[in-house]
Amino acid sequence: MTMHQRVQVAIIGAGPSGLLLGALLDRAGIDHVLIERQSPEYVVSRIRAGVLEQGTVEVLDQLGLSIRLHREGLVHHGFDLLFQGKRHRIDLQALTRGKQVVVYGQTEVTKDLMDDRASRGLSSYYEVEGLSIQGLDADQVEINAIYQGAPLRIHADLVAGCDGFHGLCRKLIPESVLRTYEKVYPFGWLGVLADVKPVNDELIYVNSPKGFALCSMRSTTRSRYYLQVPATEDINAWSDDRFWSVLSDRLDPQAAKELMTGPSIEKSIAPLRSFVAEPMRWGRLLLAGDAAHIVPPTGAKGLNLAVSDVRYLAEALTDWFKDHHDSHLDRYSQRCLNRVWRAERFSWWFTSLMHRFADDADFEQKIQEAELDYLVRSQAASSALAENYVGLPMEWS
Repeated sequence: MTMHQRVQVAIIGAGPSGLLLGALLDRAGIDHVLIERQSPEYVVSRIRAGVLEQGTVEVLDQLGLSIRLHREGLVHHGFDLLFQGKRHRIDLQALTRGKQVVVYGQTEVTKDLMDDRASRGLSSYYEVEGLSIQGLDADQVEINAIYQGAPLRIHADLVAGCDGFHGLCRKLIPESVLRTYEKVYPFGWLGVLADVKPVNDELIYVNSPKGFALCSMRSTTRSRYYLQVPATEDINAWSDDRFWSVLSDRLDPQAAKELMTGPSIEKSIAPLRSFVAEPMRWGRLLLAGDAAHIVPPTGAKGLNLAVSDVRYLAEALTDWFKDHHDSHLDRYSQRCLNRVWRAERFSWWFTSLMHRFADDADFEQKIQEAELDYLVRSQAASSALAENYVGLPMEWS
């Protein structure tokens, strides 16, 4: 027997983008449903970003979903750049008139959003199979899937594609309409999560002759470290001992001395790419987050960019359901893309600045070192870095 449901908005994907959109639509009184092909346990177990811009925190504040964030998150007023063996602090607060970031893992954001959704009894379908979507260019969308072994059919006015880079939604936009831009980097990040005290109170971004490294954290007792490795690297070739040894070699003497090591509780290699799909709206489909764009993690922009997408999308949907004027939906794509391309530029620049490229000649490496030196000596250059790192205003659309 087929289960039927009629909603205003169907959200495809239950990662932080879909969950946050659901929370915003719920507060706006818009009937919606969440559809996800993975289990809740799988969704919440994914290890992702951990640096939240002030604008992201403000959105969670407005929803009343930041109690645990403010209790457990780590407020950072700056970070260190390490190059040529010395550390230089970028004072975010001083350079941006009081702005800051908060270290709070994406996993924790997802948990908070899932708990809120469950407490409100909002409609969610996890572990759906055979998902298909028709009618995106018609008057009504029909979504079919298998849920708990039974057919599921949902009719919706609009679909929000929040199903990530590998999801279905972007693929539904005709090739004649969709244009994509992509840069694939020749290296990845080998990341380790370990229950050891962080080497520093703030993040350390490392440019060393042996490659990039990042010293980050999730709490005062849990550290997250990354190493630049070739894109073809085999994770099985990296024991914990090898990871700690290579990381230590890329740090300055003081940080290497203070580095605490321990068994990894998660280890993975993430490829780096820049990707943008345009437009982010086709017919009754609107893309958000990783479904439309990917940034290298260097600038900590992925989750924050998804949050700004979702905020714009919730505003567009709310206005559209008031008067059904298509201008609200038409404006959504360009409003997002203006911010997306600024974040893409910053993430590309910061990635290019901090990583070593195998085909770079001595000249390119000296230019990179000169730019880093200029960056820490010039207040104007440091301010530009800080302004982008804490997040450009969401009103810049």
